Amino acid sequence: MEIRAIIIDDEPLAIDALRRLCERAGCVRVLGHAGDGASGLQALASHRPDVVFLDIGMPGMSGLELAAAIKDWQRAPLVVLVTAFDHYATEAFDLCVVDYLLKPVEALRFERALERVGQILSARQATSGAEAAIEDFWAPHAGSIVRIPVATVQRIDAERDYVRLTVESRSYLLRAALSAVAARLDPALFVRVHRSTIMRADCVGQVRHLGAGAWEIVDRNGRPARVGRSYLADVKARLGLALPS
Repeated sequence: MEIRAIIIDDEPLAIDALRRLCERAGCVRVLGHAGDGASGLQALASHRPDVVFLDIGMPGMSGLELAAAIKDWQRAPLVVLVTAFDHYATEAFDLCVVDYLLKPVEALRFERALERVGQILSARQATSGAEAAIEDFWAPHAGSIVRIPVATVQRIDAERDYVRLTVESRSYLLRAALSAVAARLDPALFVRVHRSTIMRADCVGQVRHLGAGAWEIVDRNGRPARVGRSYLADVKARLGLALPS
């Protein structure tokens, strides 16, 4: 698959470095480049690429502002942020950024980003326009940004303006609304059990009746989660349970 790309960065050396990485990959055709957000937006509207490699800190319109501007375009280009800063992960998630590369970009890391872009583009074609479910989260952790494969997340709990992603004995806080996260999850893998809790279906270890029509789910690590009454029917259907209401 050929991947058509635009590079937007205010540093000529960074543009050259990305061009070389694209040439080395062999599957990327660079349609053009821009040195600021406003001209970059025009380039995206004119060329309609598959992906944009986008710097964050630029004069005028920032990369994040540009990503927000194109987020709702029909068939919007996939966004790969390329930046020297590691503290924009939460904003990147909110904007559905597919990858987050730190400068200077290593060739192997760039190839991994291209693999993800290719997978999403293939999924788009296969589903005739339906958006592919998110496959990875990016979360701040110990001064860095870590990739968390969605398939490893056991449960997701709302905590004020954040969600807590639980992976085995470790958890990560991500600034996002639970409803926004839920909309991007594969419904075949996850079930929402409460307005504050989403659980991976295969991590449910037990369902307990608390009396008076109340139920709770216990995950495989023994952690309970109350089942909201409005979610009970869906929980029963998803888990194949014949529970009284």
